[in-house]
Amino acid sequence: MSEKCPCCSGMQYSLCCEPWLNGSAFPSTAEKLMRSRYTAYVKQDAAYLAATWHSSCRQAKLQSVLEESFTGTEWLSLNVIAQEAGSHDNEAFVTFFARFLDNQRVAAIHERSRFVREDHRWYYIDGTAPQVGRNESCPCGSEKKYKKCCGQ
Repeated sequence: MSEKCPCCSGMQYSLCCEPWLNGSAFPSTAEKLMRSRYTAYVKQDAAYLAATWHSSCRQAKLQSVLEESFTGTEWLSLNVIAQEAGSHDNEAFVTFFARFLDNQRVAAIHERSRFVREDHRWYYIDGTAPQVGRNESCPCGSEKKYKKCCGQ
């Protein structure tokens, strides 16, 4: 039996993100691309991350910068909070919460990522950090209030 996919979909890796990371298929939705990018961070696949970044946003040394960021980082979990259509058919947004260890310190990324589709392929453009009120549900998925969970 195959390993569980790191993207926290509950599916087997071979049936989830592996075909996208090995180049045999392309994610059909922005959410699937976002999940595959999270998996690429877990698997330390800087080439895939750079290739799925929109060309207008890629820096010349993006792949080497990504490779350097892998040192001391262990990805722990992903919670997809929302998927939304954009202002046209080729734009979409995915809000997620990802936890990781950074040099033995627990940290998190809470982002509303923007994706665009060109030539039938989705690409990551950029993201913003959504504001969470202290009394709102924690975006990590714990079902606790933010102030009693990740907001401490």
